[in-house]
Amino acid sequence: MIPAKRLCLAAILLMAAAMPAYAHVGIGTTSSFTAGFMHPLSGPDHMTVMLAVGLWAALKRGKAIWAWPAAFIGVMLGGAALGMAHVPVPFVEPGILASVVALGLLVALAVDLPVSAGVAIIGLFALFHGHAHGTEAPENAGGLEYMAGFAVATVLLHAVGIAAGMGLGVRFRGLARVAGAACAAIGVGLAFSVV
Repeated sequence: MIPAKRLCLAAILLMAAAMPAYAHVGIGTTSSFTAGFMHPLSGPDHMTVMLAVGLWAALKRGKAIWAWPAAFIGVMLGGAALGMAHVPVPFVEPGILASVVALGLLVALAVDLPVSAGVAIIGLFALFHGHAHGTEAPENAGGLEYMAGFAVATVLLHAVGIAAGMGLGVRFRGLARVAGAACAAIGVGLAFSVV
């Protein structure tokens, strides 16, 4: 078992290593598995949301540990399919920014909602993230590779959040909440173009 301090350090380093977002429509290469895999790691908006989902699930425990990340992945892929099909979804960029702040606050405040309510909240935000991914993907086999790449990266980021939250356990629950507050602060910084 990896010590909690190492998990926290790894999560902090992962967030600190985030480069400026090349995250949305028309920016960067979007035709390979590698491009899709790197996408969630290339901007603080995606990285913080994925980690926050994992942290919140770890704080909730029980069914949330698998249901919330699964909901995010499933709805994100559905949103990506809508984006690839050019089906408009309103408020994608504001929804993405709101997701960073809201999910960060849900972790920071350790909001204890029913699993189904968490699925609904996470699913709504995943739709926006997925749609942004899908509008970037080419309409060929490369688009499917790209989607597979960002899905795998998202699973790994959720896993890092869950591992960090579980590693902190009840004794260091406050550190997970601090990480949530950092996510919310990043969201506010993105909204005001400070981050």
